[in-house]
Amino acid sequence: MSEVLLEGRHLTKHYPVTKGPLKRTIGWVRAVDNVSFAIERGKTLSLVGESGAGKTTTAKMLLLLEQLTSGSILFKGKDLHQFTRSQLKKEYRPRVQAVQQNPWSSMNPRMRVKTIIAEPLVVNNKQSKKQTRERVMELLEQVGLRPEHADHYPHEFSGGQRQRIAVARALALRPSVVVLDEPVSALDVSIRAQIMNLLKDLQVKHDLSYLVIAHNLATVRYMSHRVAIMYLGEIVEYGEAEMLFENPLHPYTRALMSASLLTLPEENGKETDQIILSGEMPSPLSPPPGCRFHTRCAEAKAICSSEEPEIRTVGTQQVKCHY
Repeated sequence: MSEVLLEGRHLTKHYPVTKGPLKRTIGWVRAVDNVSFAIERGKTLSLVGESGAGKTTTAKMLLLLEQLTSGSILFKGKDLHQFTRSQLKKEYRPRVQAVQQNPWSSMNPRMRVKTIIAEPLVVNNKQSKKQTRERVMELLEQVGLRPEHADHYPHEFSGGQRQRIAVARALALRPSVVVLDEPVSALDVSIRAQIMNLLKDLQVKHDLSYLVIAHNLATVRYMSHRVAIMYLGEIVEYGEAEMLFENPLHPYTRALMSASLLTLPEENGKETDQIILSGEMPSPLSPPPGCRFHTRCAEAKAICSSEEPEIRTVGTQQVKCHY
């Protein structure tokens, strides 16, 4: 088994809902509830689910952009609670970087590309200008851009080229883990495969670990080693990517695959019908009792609305479902 590089244990994030001039707390938005996963060195874990499932909040906790309500984050086996502020700055933040969803809004339009890519180096490292310039040129080459692009501004590039610049900036500090928030969703379909192939090539070359946040299951299947399906703040299915796609166990996983036009496995030699979910995801302010998915599940029984299902292990998969 590969080394576990980054691990989330029982991650929970609740936001208070306040009312009145005294900001009295009247409830809690349960954005992420008791989520656990592990990202191995050189591997990709994808978080998948509808908008509001808690994927981005989970990523923000790993990037230390959100404080945990409870739970713990482990980096190379060490709990971040044990890190001093200096250690977080020097040993964790440079090792965990991010590529944002929108290559148009994630860059300062008044900065040249060489300045954008060099920014993490200037902030975190005491390097000479020559070393910084050489590193920028090296990164441009790695992401498939030319040296002369260093003096251009973001508006002079296509969406795919801007995402390459964003990847170069994320790699500047030689991270171990890169969080990819919908890395290709804002790009034309014809460009998506190029960026995904670039990311896979860089992963092999630098032994990178990825956390991918995505809606598109075709992207997830192509890039992932492990997949976690999230619904209303919880992971409802988790396992090896190929096994999960070949044999989806949770009704929500099957519905997502059906909606994305991926072929569902046949049952007893017959093609499975398309699964259409009724209604919308309930509010995380007041999640349904029992199984949170039961209000939209065609297979729900009485027990689903009253008892929360335990996480069961089936082969290499974990699934949170009574059936």
